[in-house]
Amino acid sequence: MLTILGFAMIATFLVLIMMKKMSPIAALVLIPALFCVFVGKGAHLGDYVIDGVSSLAPTAAMLMFAIVYFGVMIDVGLFDPIVRAILRFCKADPMRIVVGTALLAAIVSLDGDGSTTFMITVSAMYPLYKRLKMSLVVMTGVAAMANGVMNTLPWGGPTARAATALKVDATDIFVPMIPALAVGLLAVVVLAYVLGLRERRRLGTLTLDEALAREPESETVLVGAGSGTASGAKSGGGAGSGTGEDADAGPATADGGSDDDFQGLDPNRATLRPKLYWFNALLTVALLTAMIMEWLPIPVLFLIGAALALTVNFPHIPDQKARIAAHADNVLNVSGMVFAAAVFTGVLTGTGMVDHMANWLVDTIPDGMGPHMGLVTGLLSLPLTYFMSNDGFYFGVLPVLAEAGQAHGVSTLEIARASIVGQPLHMSSPLVPAVYVLVGMAKVEFGDHTKFVVKWAVLTSLVILGAGILFGII
Repeated sequence: MLTILGFAMIATFLVLIMMKKMSPIAALVLIPALFCVFVGKGAHLGDYVIDGVSSLAPTAAMLMFAIVYFGVMIDVGLFDPIVRAILRFCKADPMRIVVGTALLAAIVSLDGDGSTTFMITVSAMYPLYKRLKMSLVVMTGVAAMANGVMNTLPWGGPTARAATALKVDATDIFVPMIPALAVGLLAVVVLAYVLGLRERRRLGTLTLDEALAREPESETVLVGAGSGTASGAKSGGGAGSGTGEDADAGPATADGGSDDDFQGLDPNRATLRPKLYWFNALLTVALLTAMIMEWLPIPVLFLIGAALALTVNFPHIPDQKARIAAHADNVLNVSGMVFAAAVFTGVLTGTGMVDHMANWLVDTIPDGMGPHMGLVTGLLSLPLTYFMSNDGFYFGVLPVLAEAGQAHGVSTLEIARASIVGQPLHMSSPLVPAVYVLVGMAKVEFGDHTKFVVKWAVLTSLVILGAGILFGII
């Protein structure tokens, strides 16, 4: 019964948000609360929620201060050279813009943190998508998949969890998987190319001058989500109009503008601190290095980093308050979503639904599939890492799969490698806090993102699994 209720709860949540019958925050809170009562454990709801909040509180704190930190770095101009380089590559070509999104997300993902990747990627690319009236779910989908492939880095989380759970070396898991993961990343770039061609056909082939003429010259290009330093570009029906796959956009017909005008970030905003550029760059490098080396917990690093960035760049208290206020919407939306997700995960775990769902899936594996447990593990990693947290899958389910594999002569390392192939799909799971940073900053409905990305993320994961089997890695 718990198995059925667990799957029913997840299905109800996904259907309601994709049909836009409930907001994600409301669905994350009310649906698990209702199912907790159905299970007959309504009296324990408070305990489950507190447990969930306690487990996700460090993540919420990290996101809160990370948004403030990177928001300030965007405001002061740290990422302007990156944005200008991307703009020079992308011009006003939708295909190049989508491919540029995939490449930027993959490069920034080297720090191992999804939230950081999404904040930088959206801040750089959002003005381009809005100016050209491109589909914003293409941006969020491509960024999530690129980050999902790179999330398998040893310091990204899943690989370290698999190594810990199965008591093997993370290097022995990751290094042999590099060829398969490279194929997966190439698949994301190829997919970005195809989606970009589709956007190009929908919008028409534009020159830079035509793109500039899509807005009145008096309007300022959006600086970045939450920056509060420039107004957003108009685009038909507003922020929501670009979130569908097939949003309409009129043809560009006018002339005017130059390469210098198409900045993406306002080059004259009052928050720029060019004299402090190298301080901000070194501070960011030091912060990311400390994160990778695990010198301090990530929430503590971002708390200290945000305090330093605000104090040095904006020594006057009113200016500091203005910067915090400018990013308050993003902070509230994301941290609120994380704590709402704590209700969902708390009920799933506390009622035992997760354990029953996992055991049921493992028990349904036919005995004849024993020698192919690598393939089975790879296939199961897709739904299980989507419907469960990485902790739940790697520490709860993976050891069971590994034992079943060993009984049929399949090595533990092979099972561990297969377990990470579902990460491109996992990064769009409603249980991943970073995805709310992505959709929140991009002003995309979570349901729209889910409907768009799931099929492509599944395809990318299957490509990695197929490459792993073909190369003899899995």
